[in-house]
Amino acid sequence: MVLGIGSRIKHDAFGIGVVTNVTSKLYWVTFIENGLETIDVDDDFEIVEAVNDAVDSVSFYEVERIFKQLLNTYSDISEIIPIADKWKGGTLTLHPADSNLQGKDIPIDAFFHKIVMVRDRVRVMEQKINSSKTLDDQDKIDLQQYITRIYGSLTTFNVLFKNSVHNFKGAGKK
Repeated sequence: MVLGIGSRIKHDAFGIGVVTNVTSKLYWVTFIENGLETIDVDDDFEIVEAVNDAVDSVSFYEVERIFKQLLNTYSDISEIIPIADKWKGGTLTLHPADSNLQGKDIPIDAFFHKIVMVRDRVRVMEQKINSSKTLDDQDKIDLQQYITRIYGSLTTFNVLFKNSVHNFKGAGKK
């Protein structure tokens, strides 16, 4: 059985969430405690409430916007991506090769915040691509491959994340 958009599930690793987009192989699920994740349709999870209507009459962007608005309005829960404890309060120091030039110290918390913002914006771009009604399937696949390569290029920054569930994952890790 393929779940429809709006179905609620409970996943062992991610907790409780709502299916916000569906393909033949993946569910896009917005989890209360872990934010947006993609999971295989064959993953182990408990179905809390199934919605069988697989017709996407509302764009994924609208579902996500409404879901975030509801969480912000009626819940004190918001996704906070924690930095690994060893980096808290640290400094990223950049030294130019030319000793006549001045280096730059950047608070690592600010740098980490920028990395998380990049990750979130790439995810939004991925969602818009996947829910696009104007792109054909081949264009979506081609663009998805670029997104996967972007994630792969950013895996260097995984060392900053406290929880590996928030890490960037390229084509090599599923």
